Parts: sequence; structure tokens; C-alpha cells
Amino acid sequence: MFSYDYKGIRVRYADTDQMGYMYYGNYARLYEIGRVETLRAIGFSYRQMEESGIMMPVYDNYSRYLQPARYDDELTIRVIMEELPKVKVVFKYEIYNQDNTLLNTGITTLVFLNRDTNRPTRAPQYLVDLLKPYF
Repeated sequence: MFSYDYKGIRVRYADTDQMGYMYYGNYARLYEIGRVETLRAIGFSYRQMEESGIMMPVYDNYSRYLQPARYDDELTIRVIMEELPKVKVVFKYEIYNQDNTLLNTGITTLVFLNRDTNRPTRAPQYLVDLLKPYF
């Protein structure tokens, strides 16, 4: 299993609703930030993968809202991968505030697609190689 904490995301006024709670749609953005930065931390680049002709669209997204993130909270996004990617990859998320209170959990499944054929393909081998030591 691989886990990484991306810290220091501040909830800005523009992220909130009238109650000062972070708008629910922004959690998907946090998931994306978390997974991109998690993969970057092990030396993987989304840009490099896309330039090589492999895309990684979201297949499904699930969120559970436990407590609201509030204006000016400082968030940590914990990203967990329980299995090595194959044709798809599943990311689990836990979002905490500065008091280490669990606010949100989520799961996204992404698939690897060949950009030219728009057909599923296997995960890039260099990504699998970067992740293998953690499993």
C-alpha cells in the first residue's frame, strides 16, 4: 500500500458558500490536486504520460462529507493506493483540517486510455516501476 500526505491547502473565501463552508464541488478539485502531487512526489509526471499518448480520465468519483471544511482552514489531503495500477487505478482520499479532524473521504477510479485509439491500455510501465517498492 502507498500513502502520501499533501499539506498546506488553504480554504479561500472563493471556495466557500454563504455559510463559510467549502462548497461540495471543490472536493473533486482537492482529489485531483492530491493525486497529481502524490504521483509527482514519487517522480511521476502527468504531463510526460500525456505527451507519450496515454490519458487518465476519471471513471467514477465518490465523496463522503463528514464535517465541513471552513473558510481559512488549512487542509491535508491523504492519498492512498491499495493496489498497483493495471488498466485502472483507484485512489482513496482522506481530507483533514489543521486540527487533524477528518472532514471528508473519497474514492476515484481512473482508467488509462490510448489517446490515439481512445481505447483502454495498461498503466505505463514507468509508473508501475515507481510504485512497486511500496507494495
